[in-house]
Amino acid sequence: MKPIVTLTLNPTIDGSASAEAVRPLRKIRTTDECYQPGGGGINVARVVHELGGSAHAIYLVGGPTGKILDELLATTGVRGQPISIVGTTRIAHTVFERVSGMEYRFIPEGPKISSDEWKNCLNALVSLDFDYVVISGSLPRGLSDDAYHGVIEIAARKNARVVLDTSGPALRATLDKGVFLVKPSLGELEGLIGQKLPDPTAQKEAARELVKAGNAEIVAVTCGRDGAVIVSKDAAWRVVAPPVSAQTAVGAGDSFVAAVTLAFGQGRSLEHSLAFGVAAGTAAVLSPGAELCRSEDVERLNASLCEQARTA
Repeated sequence: MKPIVTLTLNPTIDGSASAEAVRPLRKIRTTDECYQPGGGGINVARVVHELGGSAHAIYLVGGPTGKILDELLATTGVRGQPISIVGTTRIAHTVFERVSGMEYRFIPEGPKISSDEWKNCLNALVSLDFDYVVISGSLPRGLSDDAYHGVIEIAARKNARVVLDTSGPALRATLDKGVFLVKPSLGELEGLIGQKLPDPTAQKEAARELVKAGNAEIVAVTCGRDGAVIVSKDAAWRVVAPPVSAQTAVGAGDSFVAAVTLAFGQGRSLEHSLAFGVAAGTAAVLSPGAELCRSEDVERLNASLCEQARTA
């Protein structure tokens, strides 16, 4: 299997820590500080690597923090291809409040990207040989909503499949071009179609409309604790997430995308790919901070979820 290529246009250094209580106007003393390379595509690449696959992460990086991000990614064993930018790579921070069990996440908007920097990123993609490319994370400032059309065109020339996990106007604009798989959260899907989807039947039908319209061959909708639904032109399956004691919400969606993409690359069925994705997304919330999922947790959860997959 060729390496799964991931694109991260707005990466981040993900800092995490714990505090007894978060209060305004006071110094918040933290413990358990940890820093990880982050951003949607980088997280996807990390999980693919953790699950035994091969990944190649293309990401935009700049400034002193960019050098730190390079160093952090190198420690993971993921093959990275940084594209230099003038701006400075952002730093995000998550604080777990012990007294309440609540998690606070602080996410900067990130640097502005020039057209030349975006062209350099596309040129890097042209030079690679791949069957799957994952577009994951927010679209940075400076790029038009339809910027990802260039990625789709490059993938088409290589007969490669595009997996999309973004939000807002960029999600809508990219789907106009059509992709292999799109992974909206339930909230993102509701925003896309302009109405609430209160049950699995409504979620399945909304996903099926995207398939019929040619927006995606496969639509996978993540629904938090309620698991996920996956729909193709021929079938629809649902897997309910097992009850676990969640430590964080960081990286669950990215872990899902990584596992589903890897599963398709390995030739697994639609329902088994979904089960593997739900297992990885669930495993991610078991790890504190930005540590993402662990392979042993994914395999343990996947064994039971493969038996649970049911027609949506």
